[in-house]
Amino acid sequence: MKNPIIGIVPLYDEYKDSYWMLPGYMTCLEDNGAVPIMLPLTTNDKTIGELIDICDGFLFSGGHDVNPRLYNEKKNADCQNICIKRDEMEKILFNKVIEKDKPILGICRGLQIINVLLGGNLYQDLGNELGILHKQKPPYDKSFHKVDIIKDTPLYDILNKDKIDVNSCHHQAVKELSNRLKVMAVSEDKVIEGAYMKDKKFVLAVQWHPEFNYKKEETSVKIIKEFINKCK
Repeated sequence: MKNPIIGIVPLYDEYKDSYWMLPGYMTCLEDNGAVPIMLPLTTNDKTIGELIDICDGFLFSGGHDVNPRLYNEKKNADCQNICIKRDEMEKILFNKVIEKDKPILGICRGLQIINVLLGGNLYQDLGNELGILHKQKPPYDKSFHKVDIIKDTPLYDILNKDKIDVNSCHHQAVKELSNRLKVMAVSEDKVIEGAYMKDKKFVLAVQWHPEFNYKKEETSVKIIKEFINKCK
C-alpha cells in the first residue's frame, strides 16, 4: 500500500510575495508515513478539483487571521494580517473536500477557518475581548496550558485522556461554534480548543500546534498518526 499523499495549505508572505511552509507541517507527516505536498495558493476551481483527486487528505495550517467579513463583522484594530486570497482558496477547497468526504486536519487557524466556513464566528483578539493570553513565546515545543478533553469525542478516543498539556500560539479563537461542529476540547479558561464534524469520515481541528512538539509529545503523535491512517 502506498503512503497517503496529504496536501497542506500554504502560508503566504505578503512582503516577499511568496508561498512558504514551516517545516514541522511537512516533517510531522513524512516522519509518520505520509507524503506531504504544499498546495498552490489558487482559487482556480479546476485546479483545486484536480488537487483533491491527487491528495488523500488535507491539512489546513496556521497563519493569517481570518477575514472578519467572512463572519459578517468589521475588522477591528486587533485583527492582524489577513490574506483574502487564502480565505477564498480555503473556502473552495474545504467545500470540495467535505463533498468528497476526504480527511481534514485543521491546526490553529485551521480550526478557526473551518468554524467560520461552517457558519461560526471568532474572537478577533482574546486579549482585549476576554483578557486571555494564549500566545506563548518560543520555543513552541514547550507546553503552555492544559485542555480538557470531552468524552465520547474522536479526540478522546484517540488520546484516551481527560486532560493534556498543549502549546499555544494564537490570539484569535472560536467564539460561537458552528452548529455543524461538536466541541471536543476546551481550555481551563473556557476557550474552545478542538472541534469535529460528526457526520464526516474525519474532519478534526485543534487550536494548538502538534507539528511543533510531535517529536517529544505522545498526544501530538497520536493525533497525526490517526489523521494519516484515515487518509489511507
